[in-house]
Amino acid sequence: MTGAFSDVRLVVGLGNPGQAYAAHRHNVGFWCVRRLARNWSIRFKSSRWARVGEGQVDDLPLVLAKPRTFVNRSGDAAVNLLQRYKLSPPEMLVICDDLELPAGRIRLRPRGGDGGHNGLRDIIYAIDSEDFPRLRIGIGRPRTAEGEPITHPLVVAKYVLGEPEPEEQEALEAAVERAAEALACVLREGLAVAMNRYN
Repeated sequence: MTGAFSDVRLVVGLGNPGQAYAAHRHNVGFWCVRRLARNWSIRFKSSRWARVGEGQVDDLPLVLAKPRTFVNRSGDAAVNLLQRYKLSPPEMLVICDDLELPAGRIRLRPRGGDGGHNGLRDIIYAIDSEDFPRLRIGIGRPRTAEGEPITHPLVVAKYVLGEPEPEEQEALEAAVERAAEALACVLREGLAVAMNRYN
C-alpha cells in the first residue's frame, strides 16, 4: 500500500461469458464490474482473454476485466491480464460469488485460499500465488425444505448456474451496489479502511 491509497490497479470480476449465463448467481462478479464501469464511465473492449475497460478513478489508472474464459478457467485470463499490464498479484482484486455467505453479504480479504470457489482455485494455481485481494458476494447455499444446507455437487452446480428468486435478486442487487462502494473505498482509502467499513 502506498500512502492512503490501495495498490489495486486491476479489478477482475468472475463469471461465465454469454447471454445464456448473464443472470446466473455465478455471474455476480460480472454484475459488479459492469456497475463499476457505469459508475466510472469506463467502456469495455474485447480482447482474446477478457472484455477489458481502461480508465481512471481520482487520477489513478484502473483496468476492469470480465474474463472470456469460463469461471473454472479464470486463471488463463488472470495470467494474461497481469502480464499485459505488467502487474503483480497484489495489484489485482478479484470479485466472485460465495456460497457460504448469506445472499447479499459482502466480504473483502487481502489474500487467502480459494474457499471452495473453482475460479479462485484456478487463478491461484495459474499465478502461483494466494497473495491478491478478493471481494466475495454472498449468494447463499441451497437448502432443504427443513433449512439444512445442501452440499451435493450436482445440486450446488445447478444452484450457482441458476437465476435468483425475486427476493434474492433484490438482495444481490443491493450487494452489488455495496460492493461497488467498497471497491471505490479500496481505491481511494486503501484495503484496510474498506474492510473495516464494509465487512
